[in-house]
Amino acid sequence: MPELRKDPVVGRWVIISVERGKRPSDFASPSHKRRVSGFCPFCPGNEYTTPQEIMAIRPEGSDNPSEWSLRVVPNKFPALQIDGELTKVGEGIFDKMSGVGAHEVIIETPDHLSSLSTISRKDMENVLWAYYSRLTDLKKDPRLKYVLIFKNEGEAAGASLEHTHSQLIALPIVPKLVREELNSARHYYDMKERCIFCDIINQELQEEKRIVCENEHYVAIAPYAPRAPFETWILPKKHESHYRPLENGGFSYLAEVLQRVLKQMDKLLDVPPYNYILHTSPFNSEENEYYHWHIEIMPKLTKIAGFEWGSGFYINPTPPEEAARYMREVEI
Repeated sequence: MPELRKDPVVGRWVIISVERGKRPSDFASPSHKRRVSGFCPFCPGNEYTTPQEIMAIRPEGSDNPSEWSLRVVPNKFPALQIDGELTKVGEGIFDKMSGVGAHEVIIETPDHLSSLSTISRKDMENVLWAYYSRLTDLKKDPRLKYVLIFKNEGEAAGASLEHTHSQLIALPIVPKLVREELNSARHYYDMKERCIFCDIINQELQEEKRIVCENEHYVAIAPYAPRAPFETWILPKKHESHYRPLENGGFSYLAEVLQRVLKQMDKLLDVPPYNYILHTSPFNSEENEYYHWHIEIMPKLTKIAGFEWGSGFYINPTPPEEAARYMREVEI
C-alpha cells in the first residue's frame, strides 16, 4: 500500500508509491555520458571566450593562461549583476528590487570528458575549496545575504554546456526554501534545544536503514521523505551551521563521501543527470545551534507533472530504504 511521508524539517509531504516500486534498471532517464562535440568555451586554450577569471588553480610559478586545474569565471549570461546599487521599491502590494548579485561558474577540470565522479580526489577537494573561497569573498559585500551553490549535471538537469562545472548565485535576499528550513529548524530548537538535523543524523546512524555511506566526519543518507528516487543528502556528523573546512582535515573527508555517492549513482543508474545544491546558514547568522549545512543530490529520474505542481506533493516510486540498500551494494 502507498505511504504518505512527512519531511521532518520543512513539513513537506511525499507519496512513496510502493505499488509502482522501481528498481534502478527500471528508470529510463537519459544517460549523461560525455563526448567531444564541437567547440567548448571551458576547455584549455579557449579562455579568451569566457569573462575574465575571478580565480584559478595553476601549477606553482606557471603564468600560462591555459595551464590550470580549476577556474572560476563570471557567468557570461548572468541572472544577477554584481555592479549597481541595491534599491527596493514598493508599487502598491507589489515589491521589487534591483537585480544586484553575482553569478559565477566553477569550471571543475580542464578535461572535457571528466566528471566529479572521475576526477582525482585532490581535484575534488579543490572544487570544494573553491566553493569556500568564493563564499568567503562574497560575504564581504554588504549587499549580499546568501550564496547558493549548485550543480546541473547533464542537459536533463538544466546544464547548457557539457563540460563539467558548477555555479553559484549570490543574492540580496535569503531564498524561500532556505528560509523554510531555517524557520523550521529554529522552531524545533526552541522546543527541544537540539538541532533537528543532528537528531536526524543520530537516528539514521542508529537504525542504519537509510545510510548510503559514511566516514569519520560525514554521512550520506537517503532522506526519510525523498522527493525523488535516490535523493541523497550529505551532512557533517558534528554540528556545523555553515559550510567550512574541517579544522585539521580540510575538505578531504567531504570529497571522499561526495565522490563515492556520485560514483555509486553513476554505476547504479548508468551515469544519470542530476542536480545538487549546498544549503548553508545565511551570512548574517552563520554561527548558530539550530541549522546544519548539507548537500542535497537529486538524480533526474522522474518528471514533475500536474499533480506535483498543483499540490506541492511529490510522488516517489522507490522507497528510500531500498534506494539506500541498492547504493550500499554498489562496488566502487
